[in-house]
Amino acid sequence: MHNLLFLVHRIPFPPNKGDKVRSFHLLRYLAQHYRIWLGAFVDDPDDWRHIDEVRRFCTDVYCVPLDQRQAKLWSLRGLATGEPLTLPYYRHAGLQSWVDRVLETQKIERILTFSSPMAQYVRRPPHDRLRRVMDFVDVDSAKWAQYADEKPWPLSWIYRREHQRLLRFEQTVAREFAASVFVTAEEAALFRRLSPSIPAEQVIAVTNGVDTDYFDPNREYPNPYSAQERVLVFTGAMDYWANVDAVDWFARTVFPEIHHAAPDSQFYIVGARPTAAVQQLATLPGVHITGTVPDVRPYITHAWFSVAPLRIARGVQNKVLEAMAMAKAVLATSAAIEGIGPSEGESENLDLEGLLVADDSAQLVQQALMLLADSAETKRCGHSGRKWVLRHYDWDRNLSRILPLLDNC
Repeated sequence: MHNLLFLVHRIPFPPNKGDKVRSFHLLRYLAQHYRIWLGAFVDDPDDWRHIDEVRRFCTDVYCVPLDQRQAKLWSLRGLATGEPLTLPYYRHAGLQSWVDRVLETQKIERILTFSSPMAQYVRRPPHDRLRRVMDFVDVDSAKWAQYADEKPWPLSWIYRREHQRLLRFEQTVAREFAASVFVTAEEAALFRRLSPSIPAEQVIAVTNGVDTDYFDPNREYPNPYSAQERVLVFTGAMDYWANVDAVDWFARTVFPEIHHAAPDSQFYIVGARPTAAVQQLATLPGVHITGTVPDVRPYITHAWFSVAPLRIARGVQNKVLEAMAMAKAVLATSAAIEGIGPSEGESENLDLEGLLVADDSAQLVQQALMLLADSAETKRCGHSGRKWVLRHYDWDRNLSRILPLLDNC
């Protein structure tokens, strides 16, 4: 087996957030083919207890704590240096020393960096002689442009600056590295459009998968809801701004009309670290905030259907795929499903029977009431969605596309 240095901006376990789902399955898959040296940040103190689980896949693991408040202060150095604020946010002298020592003492010819700021650790000579692949996941710079459009000054100025500086950094990394990977064909196409000087064949989409054995609708799960409730469920990390924006808009603008027409309908927001703004939504009729739950599957399987009303989104939404894998109909906005579809080179169209899409509040209300009124049709939509996931979202099959990128030494 060859040796691989794998650098990740967040420890890839437990796979309870979108990026950690991808990085964990990457780690699991790559461990079948390489001896792995893993360097990562730990931004949630609770995740330290999972270090031994990560070590099972690695020859060596080096993790450093990330105090998010302190990191935000450090990121302001970027205003003085002219670099994107993201880079000093994820800069750590100890991690850099470990990387340098590993590359000096181990026979490592391949490097995979996950999320753009991790590229800063392997850009200087002699690292440039190694086979380096960058998994950007999403075009993060585009995310900051979206945020800028939604925020007042001075945040809009800071976010727009981050968009511009981070895009230049992403483009520099893409020129230096052997290949640049994105999670969807749409994200890869966007980066090609933004970076026409970079050879298109070096920008590749490697799609996510779903653990369909874990997200299995045929298992028995305890019902967390009362018998009188018909539940619309949203799942996700509730300190992530795009999720907060989605549930706030849906709870205040869309769900009141649904609840008025169907008083037994309830909207459950299931996810860790709900912000104060999210917690306030519990004062609205029919809205419930769970906070952290030990297992999200009971909340999905016993819901009437899942909702994903995101107005800002990048890449693929695992919450949508996981609900589809659990044979649940999904009511989503077009932003939430943008990255869901066949991989590059596949011609099959998305079967919309398992996925209902609407963007304005009136359409969302109409679609939701239709699903609530026809349980047989709602179940049929859910089964169609699971068939789609089984056909297109096998982790090992999709991740196999990354091996030729790393092995072309």
